[in-house]
Amino acid sequence: MPIDMFLGLVAFACAMAFTPGPNNIMVTASGVNFGFTRTIPHILGITFGFFVLVSVCAAGVGAVFAAWPPLQVVLKVAGAVYLLWLSWKIATAAPSTDDAGQVAEPITFLQAALFQWLNPKALVAALSGIALYVRPAHWLTDFTLLQIVFTIATILAVATWTGFGVALRRVLSDPKHARIFNIAMALLLVASIVPMVV
Repeated sequence: MPIDMFLGLVAFACAMAFTPGPNNIMVTASGVNFGFTRTIPHILGITFGFFVLVSVCAAGVGAVFAAWPPLQVVLKVAGAVYLLWLSWKIATAAPSTDDAGQVAEPITFLQAALFQWLNPKALVAALSGIALYVRPAHWLTDFTLLQIVFTIATILAVATWTGFGVALRRVLSDPKHARIFNIAMALLLVASIVPMVV
């Protein structure tokens, strides 16, 4: 891959991974509510799930999404419903240090991995990345490089956003402040649905 194309790939992967979206909003909230260690399965689930999504899209399933609009509608609706459910979970989550007797659990590895199939930002990143940076004549080397860059960018981004949440945890030690933060994160997650359904 030419160096200018590689730098474009790195910039694209970082822009898609580090900008706010459902994954980053959720791991930030998880960092606040559960700390970094308990969010690691969520981080790894996002990374693995996105890796699989990119691989499957490259194998030709992406063409099915593009060619069959009803499938896109089904995914949009399922994604919107799931994001609304996650928003509700975030809004009603109690910090793990809360003594109210409410047992809160972070998102699991499998839930995070499967969510990538309902995450419109992940799907757009996968399909666009393949279309822009995988040349048919150099498919194997370009795709391998794309997966490496995407994987590194994804894990760095979600770890950074989780760390941001952990840093906020001290500021949000007051349960009232933590509740306000959770509601704000839930509203941001709901707002992230708008570009998907319009």
